[in-house]
Amino acid sequence: MSTLPVIAAVDGSDDSLRALEWAFDAARMRGAPLCVVHVRQYAPWATPEVLPASPPEPDEDPVLQQVRTRLESRAERPATEYAVLEGAPAAVLPELGSAAQLLVLGSRGRGGFASLLLGSNSMAAARDAECPVVVVPRPGRQVDANGPAEPGPRVVVGLHVDGPDEASLAFAFAEAARRAARVQVVAAYAWPLQMWAVPGDFITTSTVDQEAIETSTRTLADGFVGPHRERHPDVRVEVQVPPGDAAGHLVAASQDADLVVVGRHRRRLLAPIRMIGSVTQAVLLHAASPVAVVPPGGEPTGEES
Repeated sequence: MSTLPVIAAVDGSDDSLRALEWAFDAARMRGAPLCVVHVRQYAPWATPEVLPASPPEPDEDPVLQQVRTRLESRAERPATEYAVLEGAPAAVLPELGSAAQLLVLGSRGRGGFASLLLGSNSMAAARDAECPVVVVPRPGRQVDANGPAEPGPRVVVGLHVDGPDEASLAFAFAEAARRAARVQVVAAYAWPLQMWAVPGDFITTSTVDQEAIETSTRTLADGFVGPHRERHPDVRVEVQVPPGDAAGHLVAASQDADLVVVGRHRRRLLAPIRMIGSVTQAVLLHAASPVAVVPPGGEPTGEES
């Protein structure tokens, strides 16, 4: 059995170097090797005659040379490998997830428009990779936090009690245990309630007791969190049940958090393609902390045969 690596995707941008640092620490905490990958994408108008016969060796790639110089003097460095691949990063990067326990990227790379909050490569990887994907944002994102959070390391995880995602909860608790952090579970419920009236129209109802909905949501949330508490008795847990938009609460909670964990939609019978989900997409776009997107299958065991 061999240990699956933590893969860091780099392209020489500051965003990817921040992702590299996050991946380096993650590999060290997991006792896993680190694999640094540069996907080289040639201009679509390039002809076969001007393309090299094969990708350059990692030692010859300037992006990886920069990374090697950055890491070579680090203490407690995990076993590190370097690889150069060719193709469209949005297609190549998700494929790497089948042989990784974690894939880490910056929110944006060298390509695209400077005004974009999230690059297409990061979105594609978060949507399609078979392993959890961590997207590291640029520093300085401003969010409307719900007051100052208790100091100390903290992992935030979203919980939808009508369709709980066990994989996301398991990932969040395991990550908190590695970081000696507490888990902040955010189980938001819709309020005010809206009921369908006529096609295309909704009305707000006041016949439902908000306190009853909050109590029911908390009871369900505590039930789903319970088994994870038992598996990680040393991890302190805080369950929050706020009314309103789940994405907004998760983004607010991201201020000064170590990580926000969200799930990815399962494939549905009438929609067999992978979907990232509106809440997950909003958190990726706006969270101030790194965001882990966990596929329904959960986190790999970290080993391969």
